[in-house]
Amino acid sequence: MADRYAVFGNPIAHSKSPQIHARFAKQTGQVLTYTAEHIEENDFEAAVERFLQGDGKGLNITVPFKERAWALAQWRSERAELAGAVNTLYRLDDGRIAGDNTDGIGLVRDLADNSGVTLNGARVLVLGAGGAVRGVLQPLLAAGVASILVANRTLARAETLAELFADDSRVRASGFDQVPAEAFDLIINGTSASLQGELPPVPAAAVGASTACYDMMYGAEPTPFCRWASEQGAARVVDGLGMLVEQAAESFRIWRGVQPDTESVIADLRAALQAG
Repeated sequence: MADRYAVFGNPIAHSKSPQIHARFAKQTGQVLTYTAEHIEENDFEAAVERFLQGDGKGLNITVPFKERAWALAQWRSERAELAGAVNTLYRLDDGRIAGDNTDGIGLVRDLADNSGVTLNGARVLVLGAGGAVRGVLQPLLAAGVASILVANRTLARAETLAELFADDSRVRASGFDQVPAEAFDLIINGTSASLQGELPPVPAAAVGASTACYDMMYGAEPTPFCRWASEQGAARVVDGLGMLVEQAAESFRIWRGVQPDTESVIADLRAALQAG
């Protein structure tokens, strides 16, 4: 019987994970199944236990269960520990449930490998202070960025996030209205504003001629943030579709011990999105 994998979420019908992992499996010659499972909020922990018996080998976890997956994991990677959220579960040889977070490394790989953005020494502005942002700060620091300014509508939330990295002087906090009117090397939109068709209030001066702008959201059309960044003359403007594929590839590597090629999968998904 083929090893089983799945993504758990609520809602889940929109998930592209089954397509992505099916392509990875075909490409690498791995025999497995991967499904998207709608999980009731009161059944999450029991559903994980049921799945990770027998031929259930690994799970991806999405909204709204990432923090509960973190709490459920009996062993956590360092990046999951810092992220406070888990998007990848599997069993260790001793039977414990292991938790990892591949979102940050997915972002870093999409920036560095797919988009040609130099992270080493970069001055980074990150917009938002929610769970999506928390999960990417440690991988950005590990990639050698010079500084990260976490800006949020509510300053206190940005400060709380920065305090998690209090032993690293590169991370600072500010409100949106305190962002300096000077160019950054990289601006990452980690807010959900794009989902509402809105734009975080960022000074246009934050975008210079060599600035790369990245929206963790994506869609068939450029997001409001991506459109704004292009209008300000950003050197590179990228949405989060590649991050989605790269975080999936890292989960696949953890589970199967093989690194899939992501370029063709990103290209195929982009074409499908644009075709509607």
